[in-house]
Amino acid sequence: MDVFSALQTAVSGLKAQSFSLSNISGNIANSQTTGYKRIDTSFVDMLVDGDAKSQTAGSVGAFSELTNSIQGNKVSTGVSTNMAIDGQGFFAVRKKTTDAGGGEGFTAGNLYTRRGDFAPDKDGYLVNTAGAYLVGASLDPVTGQTNGTGPIKISNAVIPAKPTTTITYSANLPKSPATTNAASTQGLLSAFSDGTDARVTPTNGATTGSVSQTNAQSFIDNSIAGPALTVYTASGAPVSVQSRWAKVAAADTAAGTSDTWNLFTADKTSVNGNQASWTNIGQAFTFSPSGQMTAPTGKTVPISNLTVDGVNVGAVTLDLSGGLTQYAAASGTVTTNDLKQNGYASGTLNSVEVGENGIISGKYSNGSVIGLARVEVAQFVNPDGLKPDSLGNYQQTVASGEPIVGLKDSTVVGANVEQSNTDIAAEFSKMIVTQQAYSANTRVMSTAQTMISDLLNVIR
Repeated sequence: MDVFSALQTAVSGLKAQSFSLSNISGNIANSQTTGYKRIDTSFVDMLVDGDAKSQTAGSVGAFSELTNSIQGNKVSTGVSTNMAIDGQGFFAVRKKTTDAGGGEGFTAGNLYTRRGDFAPDKDGYLVNTAGAYLVGASLDPVTGQTNGTGPIKISNAVIPAKPTTTITYSANLPKSPATTNAASTQGLLSAFSDGTDARVTPTNGATTGSVSQTNAQSFIDNSIAGPALTVYTASGAPVSVQSRWAKVAAADTAAGTSDTWNLFTADKTSVNGNQASWTNIGQAFTFSPSGQMTAPTGKTVPISNLTVDGVNVGAVTLDLSGGLTQYAAASGTVTTNDLKQNGYASGTLNSVEVGENGIISGKYSNGSVIGLARVEVAQFVNPDGLKPDSLGNYQQTVASGEPIVGLKDSTVVGANVEQSNTDIAAEFSKMIVTQQAYSANTRVMSTAQTMISDLLNVIR
């Protein structure tokens, strides 16, 4: 390499260090930018072609090195629609467009970002402060099923009432129920004094299954309190349902019978004394000596035509998938483990929250928490291969690979945003090294200039 090549090499060094300084300055400038990923600089030597013994240094090239896979710190904002990804992945977003007629729409393809400072715009769409609209799946508030994909819109519309169709119940029934007449009947319900029999057992088949108001007090004295909860009609009217468990048969090994229980519901809200009649739901619940339910064999039991205070709730399914057992209990009462129903009255949206699974849920005035949308998060095999776009967005490239939709091992953190992954102290350290390298290259240039001048002086 001659002295002129040394000059060219020094020039490439100046360019490379200037390029590095440009990246450093951009990182420092964006140290407070939400979701910003710093850009590092990598240097590559350019060798002059030749054999090994005559190989000389040529020049240097500087290239950007993205850090999209390095996460920044999360910080709480208190804004419920803000969100950050804990782990790998990017929010899918789109830009808003305007056609020639002034109509607004959205771009067809997705961009990707870690900037999660989303908030509703005037139309309810979730948009971050850089103008990117969050993409995901909209969920039907009644069924919970996906009813569309695209930019997420949080609607303030009143949700319609949903009638109760399922009561989820799990409990333990006491081996020996503590009824009022337990001392004389061992806690068992038998036929009433007027000859009516409301019991359903595996051997007698279906009966009338009802307890008249006349026999109501006797029934209460020979049964224990069951689940009591509020259910809802199709119009959203609340109905308070009272029920009682009655043990109708005790296990008899010789006769081959099992402990058997029946469940009754009241036709009135007030059930003291003879104020209400009771209806058997028509199912015999039998238990093995170890306390496990042997019948029904399924996990659901229908309750047909549930009516309270003249209000018809309709057909309801009793879901026992959580378990119904009969173990000894000192209290002699029912131990309820789970009791809930799936209906609700109409309601207005009070607030929203973002779950770890990316589900945006609405909290309504009727006390319901309903999933409204599911955020779309995309993973890339090579996230550092994404092409940076303006305003904190990234575009898919051949190097990044196709987007893989799903959180995988990542989670979404609501009411938080991700800060820039720029470390100011590290950037200042790199700046000092860059400045020194730049100065060293200028010294090479000045030295080469002196050498050229000396050569010209020899000619003179």
